[in-house]
Amino acid sequence: MDTLGLLNLLDSTIRLSTPLLFAALAGLYSERSGVFDIGLEGKMLAAAFASAAVAALSQNAFAGLAAGIGVAVVFSLVHGLASITYRGNQIVSGVALNFIASGLTIILGAAWFGQGGNTPTLSQSGRFLDIALPGAEAVKDVPVLGFLYSGLLSGQNLLVYLAFLAVPFTWWVLYRTRFGLRLRAVGENPGAVDTAGISVTWLRYRAVIICGVLTGMAGTYLAIAQSAGFAREMTAGRGYIALAALIFANWKPVPVMFACLLFGFLDAASIRLQTTELPLVGQIPPQLVQALPYILTVILLAGFVGKSHPPKAGGVPYVKER
Repeated sequence: MDTLGLLNLLDSTIRLSTPLLFAALAGLYSERSGVFDIGLEGKMLAAAFASAAVAALSQNAFAGLAAGIGVAVVFSLVHGLASITYRGNQIVSGVALNFIASGLTIILGAAWFGQGGNTPTLSQSGRFLDIALPGAEAVKDVPVLGFLYSGLLSGQNLLVYLAFLAVPFTWWVLYRTRFGLRLRAVGENPGAVDTAGISVTWLRYRAVIICGVLTGMAGTYLAIAQSAGFAREMTAGRGYIALAALIFANWKPVPVMFACLLFGFLDAASIRLQTTELPLVGQIPPQLVQALPYILTVILLAGFVGKSHPPKAGGVPYVKER
């Protein structure tokens, strides 16, 4: 592989990892508080549709982002209402949200735009475009530094930068703030948190709201940054892959980033391998290549679910002692 090919592969890895990173961090906040969220897929899909629809009507990417976040937060609050207030089964609630998002986006898309569930193609004003960082052209020919700064860091869109900045920010919130300490505590022992006079319900609601914000950004990225509009089922299982990355990373923000980069690398490599003939093997069937990220998801879940340590109170509704 030549330098240009390697650069393209790494650039694709970063871009394809971004929605996974947003979704995995979203699940991290929610599940650290004790609320398991299998509905990441549905929230991403609903946010992708809302952001693309509003961006198509307003021709404004930031309006689309606000719509995507707003819809995802509403879905998160519904999940919170079912699993926190009414103490319902969190898995059932998440699966229900996935089905609702899948059907609702198709019905509304077909009714509003008449394009089979898709939204109109967006113009540049309705999308998040790539940003050239200062000095990128000046250092383009510098060995290594130019390769990294000009080829990889520069030329990404705003949401890519926000996704990777969210990793150290999440680490700081979880391990260096009072809110993070309480969030981790409520996922491990909500009774102790309640005894200290802290509202378990309000803490968990704040966690699912943050989850909604991040999944909204993930869906928005898919629709109006990576693509130029919404397509039916465009999340393509990324919410479940993000959950696999979260389990593989043992619910820790920095390992989550590396797990998402691994999935993004496999996705990018699968795209490249579809048109590449390998020695002694020839061209691999494209269906097998496209399945690589999902095969890895199954392998990781099979191999690491028993070895990872989720929050002790995860998935268990809290009943206040009297």
